[in-house]
Amino acid sequence: MAGGFGEVGARLQARVSEWWAGAWRWTLIAIGVAIAVYLFMDRGVSGGAVAAAAIACLVIGAALTRAEPMAIALMATPALFIVERVGLGVGDLTVSDVALAAAFGTAILLGRNDFSPPMRAMLGLNLVYQFASLITVIVNPYVQNTVEWFHAWLLVSGALIAGWAIGRAGRARLAFILIHAILVIIAIGTIATAIGYWREGDFLKAVYPEWPWMMHKNFAGGMLAFGAFLAYVNPDWARLDKRWTRFAFWFFLAALALTQSRQAAIGLVVALLVFTLRQGAAKHILMIIMLAIPGIILIVLSVRDQIESQNRFNSVYQRLDWIREVYALWKHSPVFGHGLRYWYVTPGTNFQPPQAELEVLASTGVIGLLGFLIMWIGFIIVLWRMHPRFGLLALGMVLARIVQAQFDLFWVASQVSVPFFIAGICLGAQALAHERDPHAGFWTPEKVRVRRAESRLEQRRRARIPGQRDGAHV
Repeated sequence: MAGGFGEVGARLQARVSEWWAGAWRWTLIAIGVAIAVYLFMDRGVSGGAVAAAAIACLVIGAALTRAEPMAIALMATPALFIVERVGLGVGDLTVSDVALAAAFGTAILLGRNDFSPPMRAMLGLNLVYQFASLITVIVNPYVQNTVEWFHAWLLVSGALIAGWAIGRAGRARLAFILIHAILVIIAIGTIATAIGYWREGDFLKAVYPEWPWMMHKNFAGGMLAFGAFLAYVNPDWARLDKRWTRFAFWFFLAALALTQSRQAAIGLVVALLVFTLRQGAAKHILMIIMLAIPGIILIVLSVRDQIESQNRFNSVYQRLDWIREVYALWKHSPVFGHGLRYWYVTPGTNFQPPQAELEVLASTGVIGLLGFLIMWIGFIIVLWRMHPRFGLLALGMVLARIVQAQFDLFWVASQVSVPFFIAGICLGAQALAHERDPHAGFWTPEKVRVRRAESRLEQRRRARIPGQRDGAHV
């Protein structure tokens, strides 16, 4: 027995030594690169150390690319959740933007671009909006307008392609593990900040996480909502431990509740309801309803209290004032709009419209809004028609984002790219599964659609025949 323990100990020691022999080099390189990047950056920028660490990870990914083609894209995955400014004198560029650009470049150069029919449909729908918004770039020639046109495309199509490359390469599981890891950090930071509030006796204050970087409650809430939905769905092809994802779901949900982000909560509830109904899992509907009712009540009470307070500076009244101002501005250029990011160059409009369609309407006019609606309706239809095994997670992510954007800003780094990045992983993983089994289709099997249609017809027939219930006459 003693010899057995000694043999196991020696084997474990050899394995640890072998691991450390390679790990210490990468650890030193990471620290050195982070310090170098931080010194070259504007060190006065808030969160500069976080940005330096994220860029250092991308450098490490570049060094690993020879052995693992998707190394940069995978190292960029957690950085997609960081919205700190990089401090390189490039305006509003964030760590998330840099990471997405790096992942996209990797996907184009090293990934497989044999796009599946659903992927081609998603990219084509985004091009509809890009073409519609190109008109306002031509009509309103200024730098921010042109830059944002490319940025908007990167947030949607760029994120889809980056996620696709990871899923297509069979790295979906690792990407989801990295996403869970960064969201656990955000959740811990949210709870830690809440504890600080409680120590001061403020138990009802919405939490704006202060660690590991400063975050707005709606950003943290939105990211945690995406994480909760990812953990709840936990697709079988991701091969994640069910005990972990069950814990992660409730952990993210608790942190989300602390942020009091109403739009994030509504987006999550809608995504969960659609997922449950689409899957036909009636046994889970009661649980979703039980989760939704307290949240809806709290949201309604919160909004009611803000309205009754007559405080003209709270979020409800502030949004109403902004909506009125944006509508008045839009009337001066209703067809082509005032240009993307017009609030940077138009005097008296130093705020981003707090609602998706309103922002698109003021920025790109009626033409751009039409393209935006076609794009989003098309996204929902394509993902709804996808095989549920891969399409339900993508559908819920994208749907949650557009629901959130009915109550808050839309074109924001991370909040747009993350759901499309995850959707891209789903599309890539489906293409990989199709390659391994060509009989597995991309769309919902025809026999399933026929069975559902027959079920609906049968329900209507029974409703028209008095005295018939459950197929028997009484």
